[in-house]
Parts: sequence; C-alpha cells; structure tokens
Amino acid sequence: MDAAFTAEQDEIRRTLRDLLAKRCGPAEVRSAVRTAHGYDETLWRQLAQDLGLPGLTLAEEYGGAGCGPAELAVACEEAGRALLPSPLLATAALAAPLIAAVGTDAQRTALLPRIAAGELTATLAVPGGSPATALGLIGDTSGGAWAGGGRSGGVQATPGPDGWRLYGEAAQVLDGHSAGLLLVAAHTGGFPRSRTLLFLVRSDTATGLARTRQISLDETRPVARVELRETTAELLGADDSVDVSGPAGALAAVGRTTAAVLAAEAVGAAASALDRTIEYVKAREQFGRAIGSFQAVKHRLADSYVRVQAARSAAYYAAWDPAAGGLALAQALEALRITTAEAIQLHGGIGFTWEHEAHLYFKRAAADELLFGPVHRLRDHAAEQAGLFTPGDQKPREEVAV
Repeated sequence: MDAAFTAEQDEIRRTLRDLLAKRCGPAEVRSAVRTAHGYDETLWRQLAQDLGLPGLTLAEEYGGAGCGPAELAVACEEAGRALLPSPLLATAALAAPLIAAVGTDAQRTALLPRIAAGELTATLAVPGGSPATALGLIGDTSGGAWAGGGRSGGVQATPGPDGWRLYGEAAQVLDGHSAGLLLVAAHTGGFPRSRTLLFLVRSDTATGLARTRQISLDETRPVARVELRETTAELLGADDSVDVSGPAGALAAVGRTTAAVLAAEAVGAAASALDRTIEYVKAREQFGRAIGSFQAVKHRLADSYVRVQAARSAAYYAAWDPAAGGLALAQALEALRITTAEAIQLHGGIGFTWEHEAHLYFKRAAADELLFGPVHRLRDHAAEQAGLFTPGDQKPREEVAV
C-alpha cells in the first residue's frame, strides 16, 4: 500500500481549503444554514462547476472525474474543517453511487450528468430514525426489516397502470427538504413475500409529496421528514433485473464508502476544532502567562492531538479500503466528540456560550453520532462481521477452539 497522496489529491485539498477559507467562515456558515435550502447555492455551484465535487467518483462518460473514494474523502475532510453546509454528502456519497450501481442505462444517462454538473441534488430516504442501519453500518441489511419488512410501517410501494405509488414516511432524510431527487427505499407486496426496492421520486413533478425541514441539533447537517401519500415514483433499475434480495448489497457497498468519507469529514472537523483551541490557549493569558503554557492544558491538547492523528490514519486507510469504513468512522466520531468537548472547556467561559463557534463543531459531533452511530454499535457490528466472537459468547474464537 502506498499511503502517499498523489499530486492530484494534494491539489484538490489545497484548492478547496483556499476557497473555503475565503467563503466559509463561521459567519458565512451561520448565514447559509438559515436560508431556505440550508446552504449557499452560489458556493455550491462554484464547487460543482469549477471543482467538480459532485462528480468526483462518477465515470467520465457521465461527466464525472472518474476518481475513487480517496479523492472524495480528501474533499470531505476539507469540507469538514470548515463545517461546509452543502448537499455533497447526500448527493455524491449516497445517491449517485446507488444510481450508478442499480439504475438502468437510461436512468444513469438521464441523471448522472446532471448530478455531476451540480444541476441536480439527490439524497437517500429510508424509513426509521437513522440511515445507519439501511447502510449496513450498525446492522444487517439483508432481511429488509429496516424498511418495514412487509409489516406495518416503513414505505409501501404499490404498482398501478400509471406506474408505482408510494405511501409512508421517512423521518431523518439528509437534505430531504431541498433535494431535487429522492431515492426512496420501499417494500413491495405483503408480508412474508415482500422485498425492499429503491424508487426515484422527482420532487418537481411528484404528486402527494410533502417535505418538512426538521429542527436539528446541527444546523449545518439539515434533515427533513418526507411524507409520501400515493406519491408517483419510478423503480430504480429494471424490474426483471432486480435481485430477489433487493438493493441490500448495493446499500451495504455504498455504506462502506460513505463511512470512509464520513470518517475523513469528522477528522477534518476535529482537526479544525483542535487548531482553533491551540490558537486560543496561546493567546489567552491567566496569572501573567498564556494558559497554553500550563502543563495540564498541554497534556489535554496532546491527548486530543494523538486521537485526531490516529483517527486520520484510520480514515485514510478506509479511503483506500472501504471495508474498514465502519471502524474508521467509529474512531473518527469518538475523536471528534472528545476533541470538541475539550475545545469548549479550554475556551473557558466564552466557550460555554451557545453562540461561540466551538459549539458548531460540538453539535456536529453529537448529530453525526445520532445519524450514523453510536460509536459502540459501529464497533460491535464491525466485530460481528469480522467473526471475533461466537454467537451468544463473548470469548474470542481462539479460546473457544482450545
């Protein structure tokens, strides 16, 4: 494994960091999240058209750059440093890969070039309170129970003479209030023969669609409740080509890559919070000396630095091998939570005020664990997949064999 970044990856990092330093400070972030879309549309168009961020991992035939998860992780790390409010994660990490993996040639040709150009934003809408289960981060996706499993709840899809109709709701949809395209997971048929499939819902033409932006802890990561009442939809992929098990495999594959990207984003946020804290303790004086010179403060900052660097190493490895995404995400979220908590405390009285920028990072840490964690479940599922423990027994397999 060559862990060094390529010249192209370094250029993505440098260009994006310079741009966000000018256009995405704490004041600009607070202003952007209070708009109807929840992000700066002008900045998003610039990121899409000049830097091509939404199409980084899309094939060149669809207008993308043909890069891999590593390039997207580098971009998201810089986005995390600035807490950039944007539909990048939902569009580029969740929706676009699913369309590329499951969609028909006609669907890919119609949708992916528009996504790559920044003309169309998209997101994944799944039933339940968190997308983590649907993406296979904290549980198994094969049974379809996360989507209702054919029982009451979830989203029900019914075929008709004029296409599919969806009925149900999804409670926590990233950028669900503003996305132009929704990929909705719904189950077809009644229990026990139901299977979960993905459907395309175009927000500009769909009937029976209601979207409400939720009041969330982290305003930079907007979520919405999506209600579907006999909503017109299009099946993603051809009906005769959809596997009996549904899109579980595609969702799990996307989940691994998304975890790696999220880990890099969390590392970027943690590193930025740490850098801001170091600058503060170097300038803030108490008893005639900078508080950063006190040994207790040095130790706490050193511990945070080690956590961030360890999480960065795990995130970079996961970008190279997304199979390690779950564990990398767990480590990165833990580092972000602890580092941001230390940032608030080491900023003293001003750090405890709700308006201080340290709280922007702390709220990102808390919200990400609610959406994609918690950390202990990420680690538990990774251990289960690796076969570290036998069912019903917490002893390692080696000891059981003996």
